[in-house]
Amino acid sequence: MKSVFTILLFCFTLLQVGTAQKFGYVNSTQILAEHPDIKNADQQILSYQNDLIAQGQQKVDAFEAKYTAYVTEANGGTLSQIQMQERETALAKEQQEIQQFELEVQQKIGLKREELYAPILDKVRVELENMGKEQGYTFIFDSSAGVLLHADTSEDLTAALKSRLGI
Repeated sequence: MKSVFTILLFCFTLLQVGTAQKFGYVNSTQILAEHPDIKNADQQILSYQNDLIAQGQQKVDAFEAKYTAYVTEANGGTLSQIQMQERETALAKEQQEIQQFELEVQQKIGLKREELYAPILDKVRVELENMGKEQGYTFIFDSSAGVLLHADTSEDLTAALKSRLGI
């Protein structure tokens, strides 16, 4: 009976060793911050943002000019009550359009960021998956997500991934 128990224990130990899992982690924030394609994408986004802001500023300048003209005419007594109400309604509508444009700018910038980042993130993901398969990792975690409570620095794959990405 003792020998059967010893054999079972030995088999169980071999089974555990044979199915050992390998874990690693990377710091995706650091990788992306140093990735040259991200820096290029950020420059494109900044340029796009500046173009949109310039368009918005033109709308604001035109609105301010119309508002100033309205105030001058209203104070000068050259407008009737009906004309004043019509101009105020038109100015209010134009102000809402400017506010709507500001929201659209934020959405457009977000979409542009997604468009430019998507191929970069895919490239990093594919390279990380390839590295994990080649080196036999069961799991690779992201330390920048703040989930790792403890990690052996020997399992930090950040430098290896950066090297594979040419960073």
